[in-house]
Amino acid sequence: MRHGGKLAASLAVVFIAACTGASGDNLASESEGAPVPLRIFWNQGFYPEEDLALQQIVDAWEAETGISVELTLYSSDDILNQTTVALESGNPPDIVFAHRADYTLQPQWAWEGKLVDVSDVLEPYQDEYSPAALEAAYLYNQQTDKRSYYGVPIEQQTIHIHYWRNLLAEAGLDEAQIPQDWEGFWAFWQQAQASAQTAIAPDIYGLGLTLSIQGSDTYYFFEQVMDAYDVELFTETGEFQGNDPAVQARLVEVLEWTAQFYQGDYVPKDAVTWLDSDNNVQFLNQATLMTPNPTLSIPASQREDNTLYTEQIVTRAFPNEPDGDPMNYLVSVKQALIFTEAENPEAAKAFLSYLLEPEQLNDYVKGSLGRWFPVMDSALQDPFWQDSADPHVSVAVQQFTQSPTRPFYHAVNAAYSQVQAENIWGQAIGHVVVDGWSAEKAVTEAIAQIQKILSQWED
Repeated sequence: MRHGGKLAASLAVVFIAACTGASGDNLASESEGAPVPLRIFWNQGFYPEEDLALQQIVDAWEAETGISVELTLYSSDDILNQTTVALESGNPPDIVFAHRADYTLQPQWAWEGKLVDVSDVLEPYQDEYSPAALEAAYLYNQQTDKRSYYGVPIEQQTIHIHYWRNLLAEAGLDEAQIPQDWEGFWAFWQQAQASAQTAIAPDIYGLGLTLSIQGSDTYYFFEQVMDAYDVELFTETGEFQGNDPAVQARLVEVLEWTAQFYQGDYVPKDAVTWLDSDNNVQFLNQATLMTPNPTLSIPASQREDNTLYTEQIVTRAFPNEPDGDPMNYLVSVKQALIFTEAENPEAAKAFLSYLLEPEQLNDYVKGSLGRWFPVMDSALQDPFWQDSADPHVSVAVQQFTQSPTRPFYHAVNAAYSQVQAENIWGQAIGHVVVDGWSAEKAVTEAIAQIQKILSQWED
């Protein structure tokens, strides 16, 4: 499973860690003579190793400072809902770390002045962080009318291509013949479908593209393609360019290009209703030959099966862009946040500074087994990330280190987080492939929706 899905309201796991001592009095306010505990809401890991690494860091920090920590782990579906409830009741946690916050609520909270400026936490590591990680955390605060750092980058993700090596072989195809040019690459999978339906099964599809309104994978893929076609929807200063006829023409081209695979029956018919986990399921069931995915969750889920992990499932980068340039990858940067209403902001900063010590942060990120990637370049020198025998992590490291990266548009215009939350591009795709609209009409509607959202934020 990946990021995305409906927010719910059930508690997953709660750890409460406490220790005695008074050495942290300068970091936490006093309550009946004892330091106030540091309250942390944290996204539960997808693997036990993540949660164990975090707990070890918490235990060590408690022992060093004498401040107890109330660490609450929530599932990805629950944590933002629980955080919103706590914030609205005037009792937010001191720190929240949620996998989906960066492209949903974080830009809005920064805009509304609800997040603490953490520039002083990041300052010692400015040279360690990747430029994209810093850009993702540098958000606009309408209350102060300026930008600053309103999140502490912890880890990041980008989009990858996965395919079945063994299925291609069964279909009589040689993976060495997969083209690197844009049109040739995508045409290969259309041709591969025909071969596989004859040699393997009549109901196998060439492509596993999420094309639904419900899936965040939908807009991740669509916006990656937008970037490949050099669509610049916003300027570097956040000015909307959707009214430019040239931009609109490129958007029409991208939408038509995306829709053709569904219209040509190269994508499963139910892809228009998929959730973010469904392309994983379809791929692992070998119902599709290839699927793009915005984490390494697919191969990571098969680590225990050496044959599947090292021989049959392949991870590769995207092909070159239509103009022949290398792909520029969109990254989603996961960040820890401190609320202005937090009871213990200084202790929160101290804990995050402790977590950011490169060795500790890298140990935590490694616990995800490659699902998430480091935001500090030095971490990639760790043997885990340099293991050339790992056919998936090694490819992803190349994507992060050898290709340009940038955050999504919500980093330059906070209102775009609502565009993503409403999945405007997923709606546009649905209008074309389900409702029968022309791409021109769907783009016109999408631009109008985005303009409405932007105007509401400006008001």
